Amino acid sequence: MLPHTRPLRKGKADVETPNAPFRATLGRSVRLLSAFRKEQTDPDFFYGMLARDTAAQLATYTDLSGALVADVGGGPGYFTEVLRAHGARTLCVDCDAGEMMARDGAVPEGAILGSALDIPLRDGSVDVCFSSNVLEHVPDPWRMAAEMVRVTRPGGVVYLSFTNWLSPWGGHETSPWHYLGGHRAARRYTRRLGHRPKNVYGEGLYPVSVAGALRWARSRTDAEVIAARPRYHPEWATGVIHLPGVREIVTWNLLLVLRRR
Repeated sequence: MLPHTRPLRKGKADVETPNAPFRATLGRSVRLLSAFRKEQTDPDFFYGMLARDTAAQLATYTDLSGALVADVGGGPGYFTEVLRAHGARTLCVDCDAGEMMARDGAVPEGAILGSALDIPLRDGSVDVCFSSNVLEHVPDPWRMAAEMVRVTRPGGVVYLSFTNWLSPWGGHETSPWHYLGGHRAARRYTRRLGHRPKNVYGEGLYPVSVAGALRWARSRTDAEVIAARPRYHPEWATGVIHLPGVREIVTWNLLLVLRRR
C-alpha cells in the first residue's frame, strides 16, 4: 500500500511547496556550508535547510509531482517531508527504528524498516530512488548503490549523494583529524570529549572516494550517468571532479544522478 498525504509538521523545519527555481550559486554554497556547524546542535535547522535545497535540486532532474520516491536511509524523515511538499509520494527506508523516531517519537509516514544493502522493495518499483549522505555509513557502499538502481524503474532516476573521505568533512565530527587516520581521529575525539563520536570509523563511517564512485557509475550497464558534480558547489565549480587527486579534497560531497535503462 502506498502512503497517503498528511499535513506537514510545523516547527523549525517548516516546509512549503517551493516556487523559486533551483540555482547553484556561490551564495547558496556559503549558506549550506555554514549551516553544517549546526548539524548536531540544531538538526531541525540544518536538515530542514538541506532537505529544501536537495528537493529543489532533484526537481531539476525529474518531475516529482505524483512520483513514488524511496528515501534510502531517510531516518527521521526530513527529506521525505519536503519531497511530499513537491507532490511526491514517499517511502522512507531505514534500518534503525530509533533513528526514524528521533525527531518527534514517531516514525515518518510511509516508513519501511530495512537495510540499504538489501532494500525491501521489488525490482523497478519506484520512480526515484534517493539517498543523501548515507553511502559513507555502510560497509559495502557499491552494494547499496546497486540496490538503488535495482529498485528504480526503467527511465526512473537515482539520486545518490555522499561525503567523500578526503573532503574537509570526511571524518564528520572528528574532522579534520581524519586526515591523520580514522582510528586516530576517533581516539582523539573520545579523549577530548569523554565519549565516542557518533560516527566511529570502521563501524559506522567508511572511506569512500570520488574516483571509486565515478568508476562504479560508469561501469553500470543498467543505468546512464546524467550528472556527476560537487553537490554543494556553485555551477561553475562542477569541473573539479575531472581533476584526479584535487577532486578528493575539493569536492566535499559528490552527487551522482543516474537514469535507469
